[in-house]
Amino acid sequence: MAPMTAQEFRALPETNQFVELLCGEIVVSPSPVRKHQRAIVALITYLTRAVPKGEFLVAPMSVHLDDENIPEPDIFWVSGPDSKCKLGEDGYFYGAPDLIIEVLSPSSDRRDRRIKFQVYQQFGVREYWLVDPEAKTIEVWRLIGQEFILIGVFGTGTTFISTVLFDLTVNVKAALGD
Repeated sequence: MAPMTAQEFRALPETNQFVELLCGEIVVSPSPVRKHQRAIVALITYLTRAVPKGEFLVAPMSVHLDDENIPEPDIFWVSGPDSKCKLGEDGYFYGAPDLIIEVLSPSSDRRDRRIKFQVYQQFGVREYWLVDPEAKTIEVWRLIGQEFILIGVFGTGTTFISTVLFDLTVNVKAALGD
């Protein structure tokens, strides 16, 4: 079976489910649980207050990376006019965002750590955070050259510096709303 294209994907009927195109295959995810949603709300609230520039966007909002990859990150950030990610005239974003944040859940953990990790790395996402709402941690990966390098796994008693977000010192406890 041939991979689905972006054109075919966009022609699908609208749905209230989370639907992505990854490596030419449709991926449908169940609705997230409360902890997942609370983590997204806490992160977006914290980051929009802390980062004065750029634009944060929240799912459902897809990013068109190429004809076979249209992921729907939980949160992504576009730094501004110099970003590789641009808003198209059709209202969709094209190109790699500067930062992508995925909040892990049992149904998405493997996909976020493997498939999306490889896709985001391949297309040049500058920083990738994997947030575990159960463990209350943020795993930070930074693109160095062509490869994601693990910066660390940070828990609620720690901070880390996001070079992508203008050297913002991120307080994990505050970012996760604890």
